[in-house]
Amino acid sequence: MNDLTKPAGWSSSGGKDSMLAMIRARQAGVEVRAMVSMFDETGQRNRSHGIPRPILEAQAQAMDLELIAPSASWADYESQFIAALHSLRRRGFGEMIFGDIDLQPHRDWEEMVCATAGLAARLPLWGEDRADLARQVLAADIRAIVVCVDSRYLDDSFCGREFDARFIGDLPVGVCPCGENGEFHTFVFDSPAMHGPLDIEVEGFRSYVSPPQFGSQRYCFADLILRPASRTRI
Repeated sequence: MNDLTKPAGWSSSGGKDSMLAMIRARQAGVEVRAMVSMFDETGQRNRSHGIPRPILEAQAQAMDLELIAPSASWADYESQFIAALHSLRRRGFGEMIFGDIDLQPHRDWEEMVCATAGLAARLPLWGEDRADLARQVLAADIRAIVVCVDSRYLDDSFCGREFDARFIGDLPVGVCPCGENGEFHTFVFDSPAMHGPLDIEVEGFRSYVSPPQFGSQRYCFADLILRPASRTRI
């Protein structure tokens, strides 16, 4: 079995772009078996998006994927990510799926860590127009909620909203409609790749200021909870 026919892992924090990339990979015949999402040192929330473990577990389960969730600080993030990739390689995986669009340093890092572990990096969205991709997310019936905003670009009122045409239309001039520059992050609660929608609710909001070595930047996070009912409420 060559690398092109081996199963793939999917690098995701739960957001819309990575979801679209994974769907495209499956449409191209790639067998995606595992979702790799990096968690903080506590192991209770994933990095960047701050999604609680039970919700990420529910998302992975809804796609019949194994959730691989290494815990790491920012200092050892890379080494822990590479260790996870090595584990996948030993299990017969051949590549990793990423949802990046056009930031070359991101692609360079992804190709580097994959090469270190003997895997190929696949970026199905690479080089496409950002605004068009945002429209494609909506057209693909991928439903997501905005779970984090960077206060340099968006005020707190954008956090907790559904990513939809109205949200995109309300974005200030200069803010990427995909949030590719880190302006905002999302969590997908329903998509064609899932057996059904996750019943999530915004429990509250919290602010976070990054350490000085990471710029002392302020962010607003939406705290999500998973409800037991079958209908989605946001």
